[in-house]
Amino acid sequence: MTFLQNLKNITQRVLVAGSLCTMLAGPAMAAEYVSVVKDGVNVRTAPNTDAPVLMELFQGYPLLVQGKEGDWLKVTDYENDSGYIHSSLVKKGDTVIVNAKKSANMRTEPNATAPVVADVERGVVLIKLSAQDKWVKVKHSGGTVGWIFQPLIWP
Repeated sequence: MTFLQNLKNITQRVLVAGSLCTMLAGPAMAAEYVSVVKDGVNVRTAPNTDAPVLMELFQGYPLLVQGKEGDWLKVTDYENDSGYIHSSLVKKGDTVIVNAKKSANMRTEPNATAPVVADVERGVVLIKLSAQDKWVKVKHSGGTVGWIFQPLIWP
């Protein structure tokens, strides 16, 4: 095999491998979450200020970005409600929301036997501080810090 044929074969293999890696990595890319920056922010049915308001959100409310249309984001919340929000009204996500049926125990340590420091109701927004295994360290707006089991919060 000549040098040029060998180079061509190697190039083709690299291109095929690179394409496969790109295709397989697509679904594994991390979702983008944002948090609302102030109280009274509207989520609308379409990406413009004339569209009807679907919901009014408060500061810290976390949202999943589904897509972008100009300066607007198509978003979904923890209850799977979706609409459009202007990108100037959100920041990179640093909050979570309690998604348990009724409430979730906030504990002193990341384990189910640690003492409970608070019982946090569904829909309460918390600041995410860190994560360890299936536990998330959070801070309540009142200052209480503790750990909540990840399946009980969103995202």
